Order: sequence, then C-alpha cells, then structure tokens
Amino acid sequence: MCSFRKDFPYVTQYFRNLRGGSQPILTQASDGQLYVVKFSNNLQGPNLLFNEGAGSELYRACGLPVPAWRPLEISEDFLDRNPDCWMQTPEGRLRPASGLCFGSRFLGPEGVRLLEILPKTSYRRIRNQASFWLAWLIDVCAEHADNRQAVFAEDTEGWLDAFFVDQGHLFGGPKADQQKHFLASRYLDSRIYQSVSSDELLDFKRVALGLDANQLWQQLRELPDEWKTASALEAFERSLNRLSNAVLLQQILETLADAIQRANEPECDNLQDERKSKVSILRPAIQAAGSKHHRAASRFGPTACA
Repeated sequence: MCSFRKDFPYVTQYFRNLRGGSQPILTQASDGQLYVVKFSNNLQGPNLLFNEGAGSELYRACGLPVPAWRPLEISEDFLDRNPDCWMQTPEGRLRPASGLCFGSRFLGPEGVRLLEILPKTSYRRIRNQASFWLAWLIDVCAEHADNRQAVFAEDTEGWLDAFFVDQGHLFGGPKADQQKHFLASRYLDSRIYQSVSSDELLDFKRVALGLDANQLWQQLRELPDEWKTASALEAFERSLNRLSNAVLLQQILETLADAIQRANEPECDNLQDERKSKVSILRPAIQAAGSKHHRAASRFGPTACA
C-alpha cells in the first residue's frame, strides 16, 4: 500500500473492459504500471473500494499473497476520451465518477503465466496450497459474501503460486448487508484444500490471533476519506473482534475441516466439484493481443481482480 498523503498516479491509458459485476477496466497509469481499476460509483455498492483496500491489507497482515494496490486518480478528460470504459446498466451507459478509484497491480512479470482454473492434477504444484485454509478462516471472520477467488502464477519450472484476488465482497459485501453461510466464502473446488493436521490448524489460529489491530486501524485511517463509510468501518471492527477470539477461531477451523472432509468424500461430492473434475486443461487468465502494451495488458486475467 502506498502512502496516501502523497500525490497519486493518474490513469493515462485504457486497454479494455474486464469481467466482473463491478465492471473493472484494465489501464496503465502515470507510474508506467498496469492496473485493474474499479470505480467509486461502481454498480455493486458504496463500500467496494474500502473492502478492496482494507481486505487486501488484512490479507497481507496475515501473510497471504495479494496484488499490490493503490488509489489512482481518474480525470474527466480521460473519461471523455474513453467512452468504452463507461459502465453498462439496464438503462444504458453510466459514466464512471472521476476522482480516486481503486487500482490493483498487474500480477505477472515477463515470463510468468497466469492461470485462473486448474485441474486437480496441478494442485500438487501449488507451493502455497495450505494458504487456502488460512484465507478461508479470514473470509469467514470477515463476512466474505462471495466465493474465494485466486489466480495462479506459473514460473518457468512449472511451479504455481496462488494470489488471492477480489476482496470487494468482504465485510458483508459492497453494501455491508449480506450474511452468508460459511461455505459461501470457500474456493469453489473443495479439493484444493489439502489434508491438514491439528498442528497446522493451530498455526492458522496463531496467525489470526497475532494480528496487530492497531496497525491495521492506522492503515485504514490513511484510506481516502470518501471510501470510508460507517457500515464499512463497523463491519471491519466486527471482523477484527472475531479474529481475536481464540475460542471462536478454534470452532470455525474445526467446522471448516469437517466440511472439507465430507465434501471430498466421493459419495458427497457436490455438483460444482463434479464439473470441476472434468477440467482437463489449464485455463489461462491471459489472452493474446497486439502491441507491446497490449501484450502485457492481455496477460491480465479477466477475472483476476474483477
């Protein structure tokens, strides 16, 4: 996270629209970096940008990999020059709001391939596969109202590193009004949750209990004021309270472990996992394009941070 008291980079170039309910776009900013941008007047809700920023910092504080991010300035002139980036609604196109937007950095340098769906046979190549357990614990405590999303960066030797993306539905969702069953925040393919020992579960609990709440609140104070709503701050406080409750954390972890054990039994596989099992190839989060910048831009998965 950058220091929010300094000048922000501004969006200079529009590449394309990306998938996702918030209708993000892929851009380049004045610092030369590629970003996935989400607008303050997105169609999902007023807390989306807060959730993205605060959720990313919460994940980072737990040692979980997330894309770098920062607020970006988007100008009226940019919006005038790029009407294709305007959002689509049932009533027609909606002009994005100028000012500060959320920018999530491009994940992969040259030579790194990004993937968004893997067959089970590739799970053994994920170096940080156990982190999906910790992510699920954090998501349950933080009232994540959507399935956990991740993308996988593949290096030249075939090893995969998972990055957790799309934090906009944390803290009760973009409107802070959603209460979902704990399974709602699980990664869709339950087979990614490898068997864990009681010692590993204890380590996950220690990570949560070791969070520095004061430092997290300090980081939140530095978020743009227009991103902070009363409902978002209240939901964030509830999340930290849960994450500091050792008894509750133990109960959640035991519940998650039991749910995965049952879900991964052959006779209990749900339909979603059955569909996933038929995936026989890696699904890239990257698509080819033309110019130098477009080649780089096209490597960014359409759902990578959408």
